[in-house]
Amino acid sequence: MENEKILELKKIATEIRLGAVEAVFNAKSGHPGGALSSADILACLYFNELNVDVSNPKWEDRDRFVLSKGHSCPGLYSALALKGYFDKEELKSFRHTGALLQGHPDMKAINGVDMSAGSLGQGFSCACGMALAGKLNNKSYRTYALVGDGESQEGQVWEAIMFASHYKLDNLCMIIDNNGLQIDGRVSDVMNVMPYESKLEAFGWNVISIDGHNIAQILDAFKKAKEVKGKPTAIVAKTIKGKGVSFMEDQASWHGKAPNEEQYNIAVSELTAYKNSLGGNN
Repeated sequence: MENEKILELKKIATEIRLGAVEAVFNAKSGHPGGALSSADILACLYFNELNVDVSNPKWEDRDRFVLSKGHSCPGLYSALALKGYFDKEELKSFRHTGALLQGHPDMKAINGVDMSAGSLGQGFSCACGMALAGKLNNKSYRTYALVGDGESQEGQVWEAIMFASHYKLDNLCMIIDNNGLQIDGRVSDVMNVMPYESKLEAFGWNVISIDGHNIAQILDAFKKAKEVKGKPTAIVAKTIKGKGVSFMEDQASWHGKAPNEEQYNIAVSELTAYKNSLGGNN
């Protein structure tokens, strides 16, 4: 049964990637690289971890998810569409004037979005506030936030990290999409933020390091995070920017660029071939 779950989540992650590529291609703009690197994490969150009710997206006791690196929203939108929050056809109008799905998530317009995203770093601070509110209101929900490694160059992120430790927010889980690239190149060259582990531990966090494309490791990390009491947990997920599309992988140029038709067709072909290789019902 466990292997079946992992296989199913691999397929869902591939569907998330296909939806993200579809969205960016039709928009002729957007950010595919970080959407593809975080797809496995999103699959595990929305199809195994998060306690949510699609029919009641504002349910007070739902788990919260904040995409702090909001520009990678094609991945989030694809996951939400697969979950059933809105029709997958909406992905084709991504970033179009007047469309539901814009270049950053909008909590007022999109079912399933718990926090609007804007300037990098702010989303994670909001997640900390949600977690503290849960504590103060004696709620059992958990809050998850996906943060970029380039994003964590922002001082506000580290203020929030200090805040979460101070208030012992053990209902908070930060996932760092550690793909090593940002718009201007390698994170280590622009403004090195490594090593995460020792820095976060010094700030009073529980830290788990994983391969962010290994479904079993992702699921195990979420399980362990829920068992920790008295401190928040950070999952440092080592990932590959553009994962799943050969010409996008580990290329900073695909941080914020849409594929042309030829590239789109190659991307869809590669992702579809991988999904088919997993077997079972497609």
